[in-house]
Amino acid sequence: MDNTTIAVAVVVGLVIGFLIAKFMEKGKASKTIANSKNDAASIIKDAKIEAENIKKDKIFQAKEKFLELKAEHEKVIVNKDKKINEAEKRTRDKESQISNELAKNKKLNDQLGHKLKEVEHKNEFLEKKQSELEKLHSSKVQQLEVISGLSADDAKGQLMESLKETAKTEAMAFIQTTVEEAKLTAQQEARKIVINTIQRVGTEEAVENCVSVFNIESDDVKGRIIGREGRNIRALESATGVEIIVDDTPEAIILSCFDSVRREVARLSLHKLVTDGRIHPARIEEIVKKTEKQIEQEIVEVGKRAVIDLGIHGLHPELVRAVGRMKYRSSYGQNLLQHSREVSKLCGIMAAELGLNPKLAKRAGLLHDIGKVPNTETEIETPHAILGMQWAEKFGEKPDVCNAIGAHHDEIEMTNLISPIVQVCDAISGARPGARRQVLDSYIQRLKDLEEVAFGFAGVQKAYAIQAGRELRVIVESEKVSDEKASQLSFEISQKIQTDMTYPGQVKVTVIRETRAVNVAR
Repeated sequence: MDNTTIAVAVVVGLVIGFLIAKFMEKGKASKTIANSKNDAASIIKDAKIEAENIKKDKIFQAKEKFLELKAEHEKVIVNKDKKINEAEKRTRDKESQISNELAKNKKLNDQLGHKLKEVEHKNEFLEKKQSELEKLHSSKVQQLEVISGLSADDAKGQLMESLKETAKTEAMAFIQTTVEEAKLTAQQEARKIVINTIQRVGTEEAVENCVSVFNIESDDVKGRIIGREGRNIRALESATGVEIIVDDTPEAIILSCFDSVRREVARLSLHKLVTDGRIHPARIEEIVKKTEKQIEQEIVEVGKRAVIDLGIHGLHPELVRAVGRMKYRSSYGQNLLQHSREVSKLCGIMAAELGLNPKLAKRAGLLHDIGKVPNTETEIETPHAILGMQWAEKFGEKPDVCNAIGAHHDEIEMTNLISPIVQVCDAISGARPGARRQVLDSYIQRLKDLEEVAFGFAGVQKAYAIQAGRELRVIVESEKVSDEKASQLSFEISQKIQTDMTYPGQVKVTVIRETRAVNVAR
């Protein structure tokens, strides 16, 4: 066989082999397709069965839900029917009640008609009686006028005057009794609070003068202080603004000045100069400047100590400085810082007794007189209460504290309960015996003014102001003033004093009416 035949035989063999393989694969594929169809049919069958089961479950659940909704709907319908029935019943009850009331009203209207007729008859009868009484009254009045010789108007006038006097006397007695009863109850509590407050604060009596005494070891130092032709003493007076009096007083030099700060600067400067021994104008100016800085630091320290001792926090540094400056000021001879500390303590105690804020009251009490230490000449013309209030407002104090500072001398209206407490405690601190130095002339004048007020009333024979002007005893003429008039006179004099005069504390007015019968046995 040649090569071509072999090649053809090989190709034919390959083709036959390929066809046989394809045929076998086709058989397998058909078999696979048949198996797939069978599997799909079983899956579809299972799905249909499951779908039927789900359908049955959903139908069953829908039926249950329908039954539940139906039951709820029936309940709602039953409740609505019940409410409708109740409303109908109430309506029927109201209708029956209204019909009963209408029947009653009709009956009452009938009775009222009868009553009105009876009242009309009675009014006619009373009018007839009234006219008869008027005729009888006029005839009696005419008879009385004939008997008394007075007309009806004259008699009425006399009667009115008599009734006025009686009513006035009784009214004055009633007013006095009422006022005394009110004072008895009100003053008991007020006195209790004030006395408890005073008893709980113990302070010293302080009197400041306008001069300071500088003690020296020997009189030889006086010549060194005066200097050649008086240049040292002139330089010292010029630098400090203090009058230095060098006289024959042994071992003492007097420093005179109304400003306590400058007087203290002069005293300390003199002490340093005398201790150092070098006294000349240049050295004096240097020492005075150093001393002024020292005093300023001391003022701040004094203010801080006062604020810390009283338990006051958050005070502005300028207000602390003003508090320290009060150490070197006096008011009527009373040290201003000591007075302010005392007022602060009194305010705190009194506020606590009254159930108010004691810290706020102590703050207002300490600052109430800061206006008495002005920084400039222009501020001197402003009243110290108003100036202190302006400072407090400027440096961020609360409105209650500012009002208490400005109102403690009634220069502005009080707007809170702290303000009267500060005013009262200021009076307590200033009015206690020994606290302040009062000028004799003004004291005597006040006593004379009290007595003059009493002499301004009719029937007053003598008047005496006693107990340092806290009581006024008035002796009246018994022929001109009755017992009732004496009580009225006492009330009127007290009101006149209260209206026209200014005085610390209170003034008791006692009217004495005395009748004496004197005979001599011979």
